Amino acid sequence: MKGHVAKRALPGASVLLAAWLGAAAARADPLEDILRVSQASTEAAQASQANVERIADETRDLLQEYRTVMKQVEGLEVYNARLEKQIAGQEERVAATGASIDEVTVLQRQMLPLLVRMIDGLESFVALDKPFHLEERRERIAFLRHNLDRPDIPLAEKYRQVMEAYRIEIEYGRKIDTYKDTIAVGGEPREVDILRVGRIALLYQTPDQRSAGFWNPTQGGWEPLEGNAYRGAIRQGMRMANKQASIELLTLPVAAPGATR
Repeated sequence: MKGHVAKRALPGASVLLAAWLGAAAARADPLEDILRVSQASTEAAQASQANVERIADETRDLLQEYRTVMKQVEGLEVYNARLEKQIAGQEERVAATGASIDEVTVLQRQMLPLLVRMIDGLESFVALDKPFHLEERRERIAFLRHNLDRPDIPLAEKYRQVMEAYRIEIEYGRKIDTYKDTIAVGGEPREVDILRVGRIALLYQTPDQRSAGFWNPTQGGWEPLEGNAYRGAIRQGMRMANKQASIELLTLPVAAPGATR
């Protein structure tokens, strides 16, 4: 009897189990949907966050690039402002240069006749001066006259050359030197040693030191010195000019003040 009842109860239990399992399955499907939706939302949120971060990075890069460009623009504005000042300054200088060129043109017209007069004056001075280094000085004057007619030499260089010749003439009056020359003594040419003491005295002595003389501007010629009074002084002066002796006072024949050639 019990066995029979047990056999009849099994189908009922199966029905109950199936119903429970069906209800459980029915409850599981919405949960999985919720999980899937939640997962999709999470992934979407992550993707959105990644996009936001990418956009933020791009925005920062663009902002940095903008700031860099603005700095460059500011630098260019400062540069352009300075460049405009420089251009304005150059334009002022160009205008001033134009005026200066006009003045230089006038000066050039006046300078050439002035140089001619200066060379003429230098030539007259050499002719009236004591006759020392005459060949060298005359050649210098001829050189100046030749260059004065050369168009390839700038006027400023011609002026410099004339002023240099004047400077050399000035230096002659400040120095002592000695050199060999051939002069006319008593109407006869003689090779002698010349001693020049600035423009104060011009003397000669023969190589054998037996005779000596001086330039007499009053007579316009060489005049022998009598006796031996000045020969030692002349020899000492030549040694001083050759830097073979220390500078010292010398007693030499000098033309009287106011005497001219």
